[in-house]
Amino acid sequence: MKQGPAKPAPIYMTPDCARRLRRELKELLYRLRPEMVKTAAWAASNGDRSENADYHYAKKTLRKYDGRIRFLTQRLESATIVDPVAQGAIANGRVLFGCTVTVENEEREGRVFSIVGVDEYDPACGYVSWVSPIGRALLGARKGDVVSFQTPGGESELEILKIEYKALY
Repeated sequence: MKQGPAKPAPIYMTPDCARRLRRELKELLYRLRPEMVKTAAWAASNGDRSENADYHYAKKTLRKYDGRIRFLTQRLESATIVDPVAQGAIANGRVLFGCTVTVENEEREGRVFSIVGVDEYDPACGYVSWVSPIGRALLGARKGDVVSFQTPGGESELEILKIEYKALY
């Protein structure tokens, strides 16, 4: 039996992430791209385009901007925006997307993780993607549960100490 193409993973993001992506899209559409179009037009007016470095730079930059504009537009159109505070009302004590979780590892070291979308993960700030090994292990768990996940160094375990639903940024 022939199977169709794999269904893409859903795109979840917090309201703040959506705002940041919209701000970037607006900047590209209304400031950066129009400025580069002017630069390309000026460079083209200088004559021979085959050896015109300014023209080639401007065209290359416009292609980069256009690619990013397409990506951001598609991303925002496909995204499901999830408010972490609203998630708390339906969580029923479970870890869901947008949750901030306080955990403790085997060495009794505490960490705080917030489960976010792939466009906003930042391990240094404790923001982990919901599709990451840690994120997948935490989703659905409750306070007091011990979850395990695979790391490059082997299997790790975390005990969930606290679950909060609050604005992340």
